[in-house]
Formats: sequence, structure tokens, C-alpha cells
Amino acid sequence: MNPPFTEFFSARRVAAMALRYLYLLRSSGPRLLELFYWPTVQLVLWGFISEFFRTQSSWLAQASGALLGAVLLWDVLFRGQLGVSLGFFEELYSRNLGQLFVAPLRPYELVLALLLISLVRTLIGVGAAALLAIPLFHFSIFGLGLPLLGFFTNLIVMGWSIGLLVAALVLRYGLGAESLAWVAIFAIAPLSGIYYPVSVLPHWLQPVALMLPSTHVFEGMRAVMFSGHADPDRFRDAVLLNLVYLVVGAGCSCMRSRARADGVPCCRWGNEWGWR
Repeated sequence: MNPPFTEFFSARRVAAMALRYLYLLRSSGPRLLELFYWPTVQLVLWGFISEFFRTQSSWLAQASGALLGAVLLWDVLFRGQLGVSLGFFEELYSRNLGQLFVAPLRPYELVLALLLISLVRTLIGVGAAALLAIPLFHFSIFGLGLPLLGFFTNLIVMGWSIGLLVAALVLRYGLGAESLAWVAIFAIAPLSGIYYPVSVLPHWLQPVALMLPSTHVFEGMRAVMFSGHADPDRFRDAVLLNLVYLVVGAGCSCMRSRARADGVPCCRWGNEWGWR
């Protein structure tokens, strides 16, 4: 007799974990403030810079919109990655990871819950900043139309991949590696061509930049804004690269099993937390 499907996957378990993270978010004023604070600060800062550009020339007037769009889309990648990493760190800080390991919760169900809460956090933070940009700077990123959905999806999936990789490394090497949550995302920022085209980079660095899905997203965004047409080749390349990144992120998350078998994190945390 085959085991029931619920032994392998339960939407209720995923929903329960996602609800737990939502309760943590709702019960903390600083957490809620942080969701709005950084996207809004970046928007206001670059908005005023864009207003200055707008008065200089017609090309710079177009560039001002590209800067605001880049700020908002960059925050999708940033928030998507932090949503996964910080959600996982919450379990470490609250010493709840041991309980999750002995609960009837599959590792991929925990991952799905982290991805879900990351999506919610990103929509709240970036959505508020995008709406604020309309009355403040008369710029609507929703004017990108349907390509915006592709940009958003590719960036948040890339953020999830990096977040899973960071979580796996922290689980394997301990909380000393938690700074990777910030180091990893900002390390790729100069290569992603957020505020400038990839052609600005040195020639030897351009092939490296083109290996990032985010590079194709920002190049595609500028193509839509300046020419009014989406570049399907950019979208295709971003999707294919994201598939590779997802496989790598999921594969690294399997380090959890090896970490438990080797006892590396357990040696660092187990004596204190009482689990092995």
C-alpha cells in the first residue's frame, strides 16, 4: 500500500509556518517599520537626484525614470533575498530550529514557507514605495506594463536562490556566516548594471556580469523605458540563468542533511540548545 501524499507534502504545514512568520511580523513594530523604511528612503533619495536630472536634458529626463525604476526593482531582489535569510535566522535566534527538525515538517515545506513570507514582505515593502513614487515624483513603475511581471518574477526568484544558499551556509558553518546575507547581495550589485548599462564595465568583467539574471533584467528594463519594446532575448536568458541558480540554491540546501550527519552545527549549537 502506497503511503498517503500528505506524508510527503502538506499545504497545511506550509501554511502553518507561513502564518507563524506573519504573526512574528505583525507583533513587532520595528519589523514592520523596516519593511517600509529602507525602500522609502532609497526612493526619496534617488527621486530627488532624478528631479535634478530631469531639469538638465531630455535624455537625462528619461534617465531619471530609469533610476527610479532601477531602485524599485533592485529592492525586489534585495527584499526577496533578505526575506528568506532573515526568516531562517529567526529560527536560529529563537532557538526553534531543533524543534522544527523533530517536527513532522519536511525541509522543502520549510523552504516553501520561507519563500511565501519573503514574497509577502517584498510586496509590502516595494509596493508601498512604488505607490509613494506616483504622487511624489509622478513616476509609476506600473507603466512598464506586462514586462514588469517578468522583471519582478526573475528578480525575486534570484533573491530566493541567494537566500537559500546563505541559509545553507549558515546552517553548515554557524551564525558566524550570517553576514553573508548582506555581503552576497551587495557583492553582485556592481555587476548587475542597476543604474548603468553593462557596457560601462571593463570588457573582461562584462561576461561575468552577463552570468547574472539581474543583469538581463535591468538591461531589459532600460530597453522598455528608452525604446518602448521588451527584449525577449533578455527575458529568456534571465529565466534560464534563474533555473540554474535555483538548482544550485536547492542543492546547497541539502547541506542541511550533511551538516546534521557531520554534526558541525550541532557541535556549535547542540550543547547549548540540547539537540544533536
